[in-house]
Amino acid sequence: MTATPEELSAETRGLLAQWELRPEGAATHGSGSQVLPVRTTDGVPAVMKISRPDAGSEHAHLVLRRWDGSGSVRMLRADPHRRALLLERLLPPTLDTLPDIEACQVVAGLHRRLHVPAMPQLRSLAEHVERWSRDFDSLPRSAPIPRRLVEQASALSRELTDHPTGDDVVLHGDLHYGNVLAGLREPWLAISPKPMNGDPHYELAPMLLHRWDELAGRIRDGLQARFYALVDGAGLDEERARAWVVVRVVHDAIGELAHGARADADVLTRCVTLAKAVQR
Repeated sequence: MTATPEELSAETRGLLAQWELRPEGAATHGSGSQVLPVRTTDGVPAVMKISRPDAGSEHAHLVLRRWDGSGSVRMLRADPHRRALLLERLLPPTLDTLPDIEACQVVAGLHRRLHVPAMPQLRSLAEHVERWSRDFDSLPRSAPIPRRLVEQASALSRELTDHPTGDDVVLHGDLHYGNVLAGLREPWLAISPKPMNGDPHYELAPMLLHRWDELAGRIRDGLQARFYALVDGAGLDEERARAWVVVRVVHDAIGELAHGARADADVLTRCVTLAKAVQR
């Protein structure tokens, strides 16, 4: 069912008028955005995405313009001040429809295409990791995360930033099964970047953390299989990729603890399990 004007916000109605778009379906709402299928005056099917103001979406328009549809959804128009994007319309299937290893191979190929040279407008991964190092060091010893993992993540974060590879690239930041959709001009295209500049080995954790239920009874073997499919397919260094997975998921666990009583114990368990499973 197509959204009626009364169901849309004033901001959405204003953008529809400004860009001369006609709604063509109901709006869907994600954790940080609204997506509305539309059609242009030229009859082109598209979607209008309006994101909440957060650091993750701030520079999405810049990298989408830089990628220009190569491995990613194509951006047709943008209003950066309102975090609004007009994007080509992709098909409903995500990579969740593929077996996990085959999906990892697809994502590895996308990484090779999306990892273009760093852009000066983007934040640096190193800036984030500097803050993460302080989070690791200030975590109480009583926190429900194995202390050796916290200390390992702290040491690795410093080692990785003190000894960079020297080939920083544009990172998608959140490439996983649900952020790759089928397309008409290409089989699979990435959506929803949370871009920054940094080490390409940083990218793997989201693919390892999703579709967790499928790993029941074979968690370590299943995670290792995914890990190697991603590393080999993207041409990454195995040890550096392992180190970034540990740093990233231990910090994710600390971030979950910040929710206090609302912290999800399952998220903590997955993060700790993954940090252990990717290591030899």
